[in-house]
Amino acid sequence: MAELVIDHLVKRFGAFTALKDFSLHVRDGEFVSFLGPSGCGKSTTLAAIAGLDRPSEGSIRIGARTFYDGTKGIFLPPEARGCGLVFQSYALWPHMTVAKNLSFPLKLRRVPKAEQGRRIAQALDLVEMGPYADRFPHELSGGQQQRVALARTLVYNPEILLLDEPLSNLDAKLRDRARIWLAELRDKLRMTTIYVTHDQVEALSLSDRIVVMNKGEIAQIGTPQEIYENPTDAFVADFIGTTNFLTGVAAGSGGRMHLQFPDGQTLGLPAGARAVPGQPATLALRPNQLLTGDGPGTALKARVTGQAYVGGRWQVSLDIGGNPVRLEVEDRLEGDTLTIRVPDGAGAVFRASADTLAPVTAGAA
Repeated sequence: MAELVIDHLVKRFGAFTALKDFSLHVRDGEFVSFLGPSGCGKSTTLAAIAGLDRPSEGSIRIGARTFYDGTKGIFLPPEARGCGLVFQSYALWPHMTVAKNLSFPLKLRRVPKAEQGRRIAQALDLVEMGPYADRFPHELSGGQQQRVALARTLVYNPEILLLDEPLSNLDAKLRDRARIWLAELRDKLRMTTIYVTHDQVEALSLSDRIVVMNKGEIAQIGTPQEIYENPTDAFVADFIGTTNFLTGVAAGSGGRMHLQFPDGQTLGLPAGARAVPGQPATLALRPNQLLTGDGPGTALKARVTGQAYVGGRWQVSLDIGGNPVRLEVEDRLEGDTLTIRVPDGAGAVFRASADTLAPVTAGAA
């Protein structure tokens, strides 16, 4: 069983705290992504799990085995943890063939030679690289090298798989194909996996759950659908997918609150929004919640500030009450103004402040 439990993990670099009270329970066979911007602590957490870096406080265990416990002074070295780590760089031995790259970790573990051959063939077949066993790394494409790097990790049957931005060195098209292939492999293996990425598409398409991180802390944990549709704060709403933020002054009372914009337009807020009358508030809306044409909802006048063709669709930049807004339409718009409809109750409300947006309701976005 490879159930990963991290409790109150802290990592300090001098006076700087890179990881703050990080706790997570990953179930056996679960694929969990750490998602966030550079410097948020996701790779620091991965390094702590792998044993490449010693945390300052907390504990890490898999099943009954303790990898690290700051209170008890336990710290297992990387080679004693049984983790499979795939780096952003492929880190293949250039003077070794594909098969010899895979045999190296088996030799270190003193696996019998006959068993080595069976495991190497099995691992290469799993990543669809069997015919390339006798090639050298420089004879492979980037995507093929990444598959070999993954096979070299899988060949020694690790308890847990740790992937540190494994697709980031691939070009856009190859990355799309690799993501599909990795999803198929995930379904075959059902191995406990931690996947570090700053790419939201990768996290949304591959993960059972996503851990969104910001400034060394967990901003939200949930399924891809939960994270996308119900962000707990404005950072998550902004980082996951495309979000438009409409800021105005809250007005009204009870359950009938609305935003008032400087140009005099108003927009109703979702029921239960706890905005403070007379104070700034922000409504977060996904592009699909901004509609054109006739229909129900609140109509808002928007000024067209720019249009760009993005292949089959037009990306339109708008200004609504002093707020920059973006949406996509099938045909290029004519004219300088546009009427946008916002469905009643759509969006999530956040309280606006000088440096961030604090949540005031958990409405869907």
